[in-house]
Amino acid sequence: MSETPASTTSSLQQVRQHIVALLPRLRRFGRAITRNASDADDLVQIAIERALLRHEQWRPEAPFHSWMFGIMRNAWIDEARARSRRGQVLAPEEAGLDVGDNASEAQQRLLSVQKAMASLPDEQRLAVALVLIEGLSYKEAAEALDVPIGTLTSRLARGREALQKQLE
Repeated sequence: MSETPASTTSSLQQVRQHIVALLPRLRRFGRAITRNASDADDLVQIAIERALLRHEQWRPEAPFHSWMFGIMRNAWIDEARARSRRGQVLAPEEAGLDVGDNASEAQQRLLSVQKAMASLPDEQRLAVALVLIEGLSYKEAAEALDVPIGTLTSRLARGREALQKQLE
């Protein structure tokens, strides 16, 4: 059964509304994936473009955020592969940051957490970002990462442990 033009338009409008509501979380997850603000913005744009082009693939009964986080993860994998083929190097996380001696204690803590997150292996960083930062359930995060729940739980436990050690 194919969609009618009216239902396609309705589906596209729903996806657009969900994207707007999810945008802050997409940007936050993008930064967790890429470790770089500029790359994160590019990744969010790519994911939104893909979601809009493939809006008919989203099923309203499925959590929209899981679908979008999956698109972002896959887009980042594609980008990382392309960069490795081109031999490009990612910008260091400190690029453009103006952190002086006068930075507040809260800023220092935030930078410590960001640095600790960035040092985690990709699998652990994504699990931590989806569950602890974005608040997804284990099931939703496992679906977004396309891994079994047990694998997600293991990555999350290792990521939490590594973060605690680094932040002590």
